[in-house]
Amino acid sequence: MSIRLEMVQVARLAGKLLGDSTGLVREFILSHQNQDGGFHGRSPASDLYYTVFGIDALTALQAPWDQERISQYVSRFGDGSELDFVHLCCLTHCHAALGNDDFFRSSAREKMIGHLEKFRSGDGGFHPVKNSPHGTAYGGFLGLSAYLNLREPLDRPLELARSLKFLETPDGGWANERSIRAGATNSSAAVVTLLRHLNVPVHPEVPAFFINQFHEQGGFSAMPLAPMPDLLSTATALHALAGLEFDLTPIHEKCLDFVDSLWTNQGAFHGHWADDLLDIEYTFYGLLALGHLSVYS
Repeated sequence: MSIRLEMVQVARLAGKLLGDSTGLVREFILSHQNQDGGFHGRSPASDLYYTVFGIDALTALQAPWDQERISQYVSRFGDGSELDFVHLCCLTHCHAALGNDDFFRSSAREKMIGHLEKFRSGDGGFHPVKNSPHGTAYGGFLGLSAYLNLREPLDRPLELARSLKFLETPDGGWANERSIRAGATNSSAAVVTLLRHLNVPVHPEVPAFFINQFHEQGGFSAMPLAPMPDLLSTATALHALAGLEFDLTPIHEKCLDFVDSLWTNQGAFHGHWADDLLDIEYTFYGLLALGHLSVYS
């Protein structure tokens, strides 16, 4: 199963807690789709990055979406040769979501695999900058996800796993890059998910790292010195902990209160308490967090 599909399936469970508000979320997501078929974020132009969140949110809500319009938007990017690493990975996800068998038999798919290989780092990981000596946690997460999206086995998977060892930090987590000595919630969650999909065991004390990022008012902070918890860190931490089969019961109520504090009657979630804007990315992470929390409700 692809990494994103796994997250979407969890986000499907959010409807149990949203109840009648599910329709509001659907309308909010659809309001961010442009005439060209793509979805936009906080600026009006369509973007592959936000199109991923639009597709995933609608799929999680089990709402119909116009595959033909989205397919027309996605097709303009061809084999992704002109895209940066992040958007190339997003393109693979859109094709996986569209599920067009002709694409998976096409030369465009083969060329995308070649483009992805250019972002393999010297240590076997992935980095958004070509020819980098070392990979990043986020790069590895996107890279493996892209290969799974393209239904292509990753070459040298153990090298990717070994590259992540150099991102370990003394506090029991992982940094995004080797030069950083303190773990971050999101990069640690990315590595935990990566290792699980690579069938590499995770040290039993890793859940303690995430719990150390838990805020007394609910939710998870991006790092120990962060001024407040945020929705992205909360959703990814819950996903990582659930993947490690950690019992979320002790933190369930406070997490639920935190996510609820970010909800708006526009059918969306703020990213954190100081965030005045709304977008479909954070709204998807709201669905993911609620999906995990619904298991304990």
